[in-house]
Amino acid sequence: MTIDDVAKAAGVSRATASRVVGGSLHVSPQLRQAVERAIEDLDYAPDTGARTLSLANNSVAVVITESTTKLFGDPYFSPLMKGINAALSERGLLMVMLAPHSARDLELTESFLIGRRVDGAILVSLHGDNSLPRHLVERHVPTVICGRPPKGVPVSCVDCDSRQGGALATRHLIAQGRRHIATISGNLDMPSAVDRLTGYRDALAEAGIPLDPTYEEVADYQPDRAHMAMERLLLNHPDVDAVFAASDLMAAAAMRVLHQARKAVPDDVAVVGFDDSPTAWVTRPPLSSIRQPIEEMGHEAVGILMREMAEPEEAPRQVVFATELISRESTIGAAAKDAPRR
Repeated sequence: MTIDDVAKAAGVSRATASRVVGGSLHVSPQLRQAVERAIEDLDYAPDTGARTLSLANNSVAVVITESTTKLFGDPYFSPLMKGINAALSERGLLMVMLAPHSARDLELTESFLIGRRVDGAILVSLHGDNSLPRHLVERHVPTVICGRPPKGVPVSCVDCDSRQGGALATRHLIAQGRRHIATISGNLDMPSAVDRLTGYRDALAEAGIPLDPTYEEVADYQPDRAHMAMERLLLNHPDVDAVFAASDLMAAAAMRVLHQARKAVPDDVAVVGFDDSPTAWVTRPPLSSIRQPIEEMGHEAVGILMREMAEPEEAPRQVVFATELISRESTIGAAAKDAPRR
C-alpha cells in the first residue's frame, strides 16, 4: 500500500495526501478528512524506513551549494528545510546542514560525506557539472538530489516540473492579451532555470508569438541583477507589456523598477513570479506566481532517502511534482481583489 493508493482512494492529488500524512496544516478540513478516511480504510502505514534501519550516525546531511547570503535570503530554502527537518524528526534523525560555496568547501564536504560522518545526503541547488553526486554514488553513499540530476549519474531525485511552470506563467500572460512578453531567468547553469526559460519559449511558440532573444534576460536568481535586467528590458523594449520572472524575489525587484518608471502593474505591464513564496503576498500589488510544493518536496526527499538506505540495490527513483498557477492582482488587476487568497 502506497501514498498513491491513498490519494486515489481519497480523490486527491498525491501532493495533498503527502501533506496530510506529513502533518502539514496547509490542507482544507474537507480534504484532510477524505485522506484520513482513506488511510483508515486502506490500513495505510507511512514508510518509516529509518526506524527499522541500523544507522551509524542517526543523521542526514543537507548540502546546499549556495552562499550563506542566498541561503538565508531566498524564501525557497526555508520551506524546503522545514519539510526535510520534519520528515527526519519523525524518524528520530538529526539534520546536518552544509553550505559549501568555494572549491575548497566542496572538497571538505565531499570528504565529510564519503567518510560516513552521516548516514546519507540530500543535495540542493546544484550548479553546472558538479561532481559531488557522481562521487557519492560511486562510493555508495545514499543520496537524493532536490532538482534534476546530472546526466549519466544514476541517483534518485525530487523535483517540480519547472518547464510546465514556465509555460503556465507565460500562457496566463498571453491569456490576458499580452504579446510583448519578457522573461528574467535564473542561473542558466541550473536545470530549474533552463526549464523555466524553455517553458516560456514553449508557450510563446504555441501562441504564434515570435521568439526574440532580446526579450530574455538572465539575473541568476539575484534581486539586484533582476533590477538591472528590468531596466535593460525597459530601455530596449519600451513596449514590453508583461514579464515572467523565474523567482518571486526577481519578480518583486522587477516590479520596483516598473513603479520607478511609472509603469502601472498590471495595467501597463503584468508580472508573474515563481515559487508562491511569502514575497508574492506582500508586493504591491500582490504577485501572481507559480506554486511548487516545496515543503512536500523536502518531505518526499527524506522518504526516498530512507528507501535508498533500506534497499540500496533498488534502481534510482525520480519524483516530479506538478506546478500550479496562483493568480493575483499583478496580472488580473482588480478582478483578483475579491478572489480568495491562496
